[in-house]
Amino acid sequence: MVFSSVLFLFYYFPVVLLVHYLSPVKWRNAVLLVFNLIFYGWGEPIYILLMVFTIVVDYADGLLVGRFKAQGRDGAARIAVAAAIVINLALLFFFKYWDFIAGSLAAVGLNFMPELGLRLPIGISFYTFQTMTYPVDVYRGDARPQRSLVRFGTFVTLFPQLIAGPILKYKELADQVDERSWSVEQFASGVQVFVVGLAKKVLLANNIGMLWDTYKAMDSSQLTVAGAWLGVLAFALQIYFDFSGYSDMAVGMGRMLGFEFLRNFDYPYISRSITEFWRRWHISLGSWFREYVYIPMGGNRVGRFRLCFNLMVVWGLTGIWHGASWNFLLWGLYFGVLIIAEKLFLLKWIEKWPAACQHLYTLFLVLVSWAIFGLEDFGQMVSYMQAMFGGAAGGLADSAFGYYLRSYLPMLVIGGVASAPLARVLWDKLSQKAEKVVLPVLLLAGLVLCTAYLVDSTYNPFIYFNF
Repeated sequence: MVFSSVLFLFYYFPVVLLVHYLSPVKWRNAVLLVFNLIFYGWGEPIYILLMVFTIVVDYADGLLVGRFKAQGRDGAARIAVAAAIVINLALLFFFKYWDFIAGSLAAVGLNFMPELGLRLPIGISFYTFQTMTYPVDVYRGDARPQRSLVRFGTFVTLFPQLIAGPILKYKELADQVDERSWSVEQFASGVQVFVVGLAKKVLLANNIGMLWDTYKAMDSSQLTVAGAWLGVLAFALQIYFDFSGYSDMAVGMGRMLGFEFLRNFDYPYISRSITEFWRRWHISLGSWFREYVYIPMGGNRVGRFRLCFNLMVVWGLTGIWHGASWNFLLWGLYFGVLIIAEKLFLLKWIEKWPAACQHLYTLFLVLVSWAIFGLEDFGQMVSYMQAMFGGAAGGLADSAFGYYLRSYLPMLVIGGVASAPLARVLWDKLSQKAEKVVLPVLLLAGLVLCTAYLVDSTYNPFIYFNF
């Protein structure tokens, strides 16, 4: 079940809200837990057992860590934390990376690992990272051990962010799981954020994504230089509106249920460096790796060689987290090299450039990265990137490029404007009186238009659904 579906919008979520708020306060977490598991098991009932196993293991481990710390047995507490991390990573490795590694070994003649053909449990990358933070936070003293299995289960399975984030740390949500407030203003704000996210996904990402799918499926002999760049530009906008739209919907639904999640995107395409881009893109993932991997490895409080090593490890892991394919690892290492270069010397030069040049530098490198990210087949990736950099068999441009540019130009312009904070700045200048009139009209119009698209169209992909 995906958020951008008629089933979810007009049946599942309204029922969740109704039952949740009609239930006594002390039962609301239990009610949410049931609905969370129904949501997760809608498409893959068997993997509910995997999620329940993860919940029980990390819940018990958190209690053990808390007990050992209270007894002054720091060594035992560290072993308990390590055990939880190993179990979680082992499950993630088995379901997400086993077949990838088995296939890679088989390609070079090593056949000792059989390919199992297992389906990837939806959202396993997200909820595995979330559960691993719990024993670590308890060990560090950043959170108290959760005594209620129901409350901990609610945290792990919280459906608004279960399959696409943002990645939540236990210490950030512990108090809200135990006790949360509700107000009409908070609920209304949640509706607003949700509808904006839905519009990003349905009206922008889905429509722009069809242009990328066209160029992605195009034979290399038909690619032109201009067409290849047009296609990857479309993908850049699609993946942004797709993922940030889902994150906005998660934040909005969380508010409607009384939770406050941190924002996951902050207009990344206005960045003036790659370092800044990653402060604005998928903020919760960057924060997770920084706090639980980069800083424990020494962060930037080390020598230059170790700093480079730490960054390459973090960015290699960031890449492979996105998918079991070599292109994702290459994508992560690509950003690792760029960020190392900026930290060591490049950023000092870039800061002296005019602002426009800084933006162009960043957008150019980000667009190249999306070509790596979006094409899992290495042969296709190489051919596509050759086309981008002048080696297109179709030449500089052709009639097909002109046709697609004319057809999608209005959508690309809208996407470009919507990916920048211009609309927000203009909105903030509205008077409160005008806002009270305009906002409900825009939200209703957006909801109606999105619904019409969903009813009429069968094209409704979700890029991060497989991560």
